[in-house]
Amino acid sequence: MQTQLKEVTLRVFRQDPKREKKHRYQTYKVPYRRGLTVLDSLIYIKENLDPTLSIRYSCRMASCGSCGMMINGLPRLACFTQVTELKTETITVEPLRSFPLIKDLVTSFDDFFKKHHLMLPYLIRRDAEEQENPTHQYLQTDEELERYIQFTYCIRCGLCYAACPVTATDRNFPGPMALAQLYRYYADTRDEGGEERLKVIDNTHGIWRCHFADSCSQVCPKGVDPALAIQLLRRAVMFNNRKR
Repeated sequence: MQTQLKEVTLRVFRQDPKREKKHRYQTYKVPYRRGLTVLDSLIYIKENLDPTLSIRYSCRMASCGSCGMMINGLPRLACFTQVTELKTETITVEPLRSFPLIKDLVTSFDDFFKKHHLMLPYLIRRDAEEQENPTHQYLQTDEELERYIQFTYCIRCGLCYAACPVTATDRNFPGPMALAQLYRYYADTRDEGGEERLKVIDNTHGIWRCHFADSCSQVCPKGVDPALAIQLLRRAVMFNNRKR
């Protein structure tokens, strides 16, 4: 798409499940300006053309993960996606797949975060008193930090969950984000809950359910690579089982 064009067309998914049985698409024309993002376009629609449109966003700088949606068929952050990079004058925006619809482009993350919580996403220490009232620092070497730091960059945007073919067919599968966060703590040398964590995902709906399509890592806006975390978890489980 040439940057000198005057406007961009957005084809927006619309549905209020409480009032409508079927969805529809509504088309809007948005004036183009340099640096225009998909989120900028949706905010323009909300403020100038149609106040009934429901969208969710916060930071506008790809840090909070609130504005995840399907953009031309791929899970993306609307604030991070400039209209010029899509190379088309018509952009289709839809709610993230595999998430229950609330209204229009807004989906429910309740189950998403419930699965995250089941992965025990916090440090587990045998000495709970020392953890709550520490008397010293938990020091780590650079090498120990490198084992898990890339997985701390996750912003829980849900793009990997929407891209995963397994979450679309198995509602009990934790999803890429949850599994990657489990590995983040498993690989942390300050954590002492390794055995407990592996038991959570060593089952038919856990890490063995992953088909390794790698679509989760392809859409991650922060380069977290949850597919790698899942493979590392498989290795950890197999090694742990051999020790028994």
